[in-house]
Order: sequence, then C-alpha cells, then structure tokens
Amino acid sequence: MTKRDYYEVLGVPREASEEEIKKNYRKLALRYHPDKNPGDKTAEERFKELGEAYEVLSNPEKRAAYDRFGHAAFVPGARAGAGGGSGPQWGGFHDPFDIFREVFGGAVGGNIFDDFFEQAFGGGRGGGGRGNDLRYDLEIDFEEAARGVEKEVSFNVLDTCPECDGRGAAEGAKVETCPTCHGRGQVAHTRGFFTVASTCPRCNGSGQTISNPCKRCGGEGRTQQRRKTKVRIPAGVEDGSRLRSSGHGEAGTRGDPHGDLYVVVHVRPHDLFVRQDDDLLCEIPIRFSTAALGGEIEAPTLEGSARLKIPAGTQHGTMFRLRGHGMPNVHGRGKGDLLVRVTVEVPTKLSRQLREKLEEFAALANDEAYPQRKSFLEKAKRFFSGK
Repeated sequence: MTKRDYYEVLGVPREASEEEIKKNYRKLALRYHPDKNPGDKTAEERFKELGEAYEVLSNPEKRAAYDRFGHAAFVPGARAGAGGGSGPQWGGFHDPFDIFREVFGGAVGGNIFDDFFEQAFGGGRGGGGRGNDLRYDLEIDFEEAARGVEKEVSFNVLDTCPECDGRGAAEGAKVETCPTCHGRGQVAHTRGFFTVASTCPRCNGSGQTISNPCKRCGGEGRTQQRRKTKVRIPAGVEDGSRLRSSGHGEAGTRGDPHGDLYVVVHVRPHDLFVRQDDDLLCEIPIRFSTAALGGEIEAPTLEGSARLKIPAGTQHGTMFRLRGHGMPNVHGRGKGDLLVRVTVEVPTKLSRQLREKLEEFAALANDEAYPQRKSFLEKAKRFFSGK
C-alpha cells in the first residue's frame, strides 16, 4: 500500500539530471516490459511503478512539487465524478517508448518504432494481447476507512462478447491462421538499413482470419458492457491507496486474458479528526477554569467517547495521548493513538458578576501564579538592561 520513493524506483540520486533520469528509466523499462516477461506479475507491477515515477520526475513542475511535498503533492482532493460518477479511466501508466519516439519519431515515424520494438521483444500482436487495465476512483467516508467496507462498483468496460464467447467468429465460421503474416500479426519491411515490422493489413494484427465474423462484435471478440463487481476495502486504508482487482479490466481481443481493475480510494475528510499515519489528531477547546483548576472532559473517539483527565494548570496547546484509539493499521498491526490537543478558550461575553469576579482574581493573582510570564519578564528585563 505504501509507495516507494520515485528516485529509488528509478535508481537515481535526487540531484540527477533529466538525461540521467531518462537513461535509467529506459534501461529499467526495457528490462521489466511485459512483452519480455510474459506472465510475470512482479515484472508487470515493477513496469507500472517505473512509468508512474518517470511521469513525475520527467516533468519539471511535478518534480519540484514532489521534491517539496513527496507523494502528498499528488493526493487528489474532491474531484468531479469520484465514486462512480465518471466510471473507470485509463490507468495512466507511462509508455516507455515515448522516449524513443522523442528521439526517432521525427526521422522515421512513431508507428515504425512501435512495431520495431514489438518485433524486438519477440511478442508479435497475434491474438491482440492482454486487455487494458482500468482505473476507478472510489470515494468513501472516514468511518468506512476505519472499519473497512465492501463496496459494489459499476462501470462500462469492453468485455467478452456473449454472442461468440470471445472467438470473434459467427457460429460455424472457420478461424484460420492468417496466410499473410502466418499468425504473427506482423509483416516485415526493409527500409534502408533497417528491417522493421508493421501490423499485418490482412488480419489487423490478430494473426487470424475469420470467414464469417460475429455480427455483434464485428470479429473483435468483445463488446461494450456494463459490469458490477464488489471491492473489499480493508480497515485502515489510507487516502490515495490503490487496490488491484485482478482480471476485472478490459477483455483481451478474441479470448485473450482480461486486464486488471485498479481502484483508487479517496477518503472524505472528517469533521473532528485529522489522520497522521495510524494516529488521529483531535483539537478540543476547554474552559479557562478547567485548565486552571483541573477536571475531566469527554474526548470523541471513533468508537464513541473516552474520559480524559485534565491536570490543574494545563496550558493552551497541551497534547494528551489516548492509546489505542486511533486508526487500525491496514496490515493488521494494531491501532494507532488518539492525540488530543486542548485549546484554552477565553470567554468573550461576560456578565457584570463574572467581570467583577475576574477583576478580583486579577488583583489577587501575582506573578507567582504565572510562572511562564514571570520567566519571560525576567529575560526581557536582562535583555533591555544589556546584561
């Protein structure tokens, strides 16, 4: 659930130049690209992590914000459509080949290099490949984040065609290997000193030809559908956490595997509590008389309330700790604490009787009743006397 430092992800120091960041990203992205590591979920996650880090550190403004605030610079506030209104969005993972397009795109064309690198990885496009990942922004209440909750989310997605069961062919139609590309989905072209590959014009990269395509999906094997799925939000989840629901993304073309659904959790602010890791901070105003004489107050907690003893002579801003009344740790390591900061409230409306009593109190109280004030005055006196 915790994001790694972006500089650590890319293996560069914080003072690294743009060129160093680009160079390291290109090297690591090629190493962990899914086409070079088929079926390796760890490599896939690493590849996405690299893209996320590069997207921030390659942008001067985003990098400056990250250097100052860390990951908190990109924690979204209230956003339009969060919680299902906008449905899923593309995952936004950075494409490592954008680097190559920057270098070569103007000279020989971006599409040529897209195809060239697919050929270099030996994958080809036969079958269309795994479906795209999706992102869904889900907004939950603070209390739901504390106790955990199961939510049903609904969104539009390209899913397996129910008519042809993802084959792309009408009932009884033949699905044959494309005679032009021999099932690779690509055809080779010689351009000067380079031999590059491009999408097969006959099968459009699928590697197969269909005598009678499915009328519902047009031979793609998937159609736009409305899907509902339940997502379990663990107790203690933090704002901005990203949860993966495997296999709930887009379907691949013609029966290829589904992508994943990434649910980004946004926790609504609470009226009383502010979260600091697993601790909660709450500010409670108390009467002047309670601070001076001592007493007990009711402190709100996520479970209800707790009694808090206020010692006589408590100063404004004093912090008290109620152990075990914070947020649960998302990894099951107990609970944080509730930190109560008391603020001494000075009365603003005084009756005649109250004013008389306070004036009497002020006349009787000497500097011994105010040790902090007494200490300050002594220091000020030495300062102005030059001693």
